[in-house]
Amino acid sequence: MQIIAIYPGTFDPITNGHIDLIARASKLYQEVIVAVAVNSNKTPLFTLDERVALAQAVTPEFSNVRVIGFDNLLVDCAHEQGANVILRGLRAVSDFEYEFQLAGMNRRLAPQLETMFLTPAEQYEFISSSMIREIARLKGDVSSFVPEIVRHCLTQKFS
Repeated sequence: MQIIAIYPGTFDPITNGHIDLIARASKLYQEVIVAVAVNSNKTPLFTLDERVALAQAVTPEFSNVRVIGFDNLLVDCAHEQGANVILRGLRAVSDFEYEFQLAGMNRRLAPQLETMFLTPAEQYEFISSSMIREIARLKGDVSSFVPEIVRHCLTQKFS
């Protein structure tokens, strides 16, 4: 059985923490699908197409990683892609309760899918997309938190 992990998120913007998890997942799974979500509960800085393009731009070195956009239920997206695993990132204990509830709901909706959690490397534990957006909006230096292409796109958005 081929094991495909789907790594979902809004990635607005994609950070070095996301890339760390993608890199580590690419070593654990035959294929990793980075599934960029439409999130109608948030007002993203970048469009879905821009977020997909940025994720593609920063992941070409991973031959078993591909990036897609989706606007349906995560479990339906995983099913459509033939994924066996939903991979979620946990930065802190505060993430756990929400992620635990989400994993339970996903298991109820799609019992054939497993949810696996990965934590980022220590230097990325505190990075969140919303913090990066705020730093960039206030003209702060985000170069140590995001790839150069993402930093450049953030600078353009806020200029």
